[in-house]
Amino acid sequence: MTSATELHGPPHVARYLETNGEDGYYWRNGTEILILFTRGRKTGEERSHALIFREHDGAYLVVASKGGAEAPPAWFVNLEANPGVEVQIKGDRFPATARVATPEEKPAMWAKMTEVWPDYDEYQKKTSREIPVVVLERA
Repeated sequence: MTSATELHGPPHVARYLETNGEDGYYWRNGTEILILFTRGRKTGEERSHALIFREHDGAYLVVASKGGAEAPPAWFVNLEANPGVEVQIKGDRFPATARVATPEEKPAMWAKMTEVWPDYDEYQKKTSREIPVVVLERA
């Protein structure tokens, strides 16, 4: 069986959910992963995404980088349309509200995220859009 550290996208999500994060919570370079559930802004269908996260003052941070692409990830566009999301960390799934970090908050939050995934700085250099840090607050 392939280690979850080698998985990404839907196979990573599936393994994480099957094992309540036993396989999939820890990922590459020591990062930790949560599953973000959003609703499709057009379809209303549930979508799930494995994302690197960090805890910050009781909330959870994720970065809408899409590897530095000019367009934001679909999950980000969906949560902009409907900020009521669900988050799963290991076996704990809970409702949350998503928001973009304010300009005042972002520098410290960005630094916290680049500690665990330095590539975010490279992704920002590749795109003209400002890559947002998303704050997920337990509802």
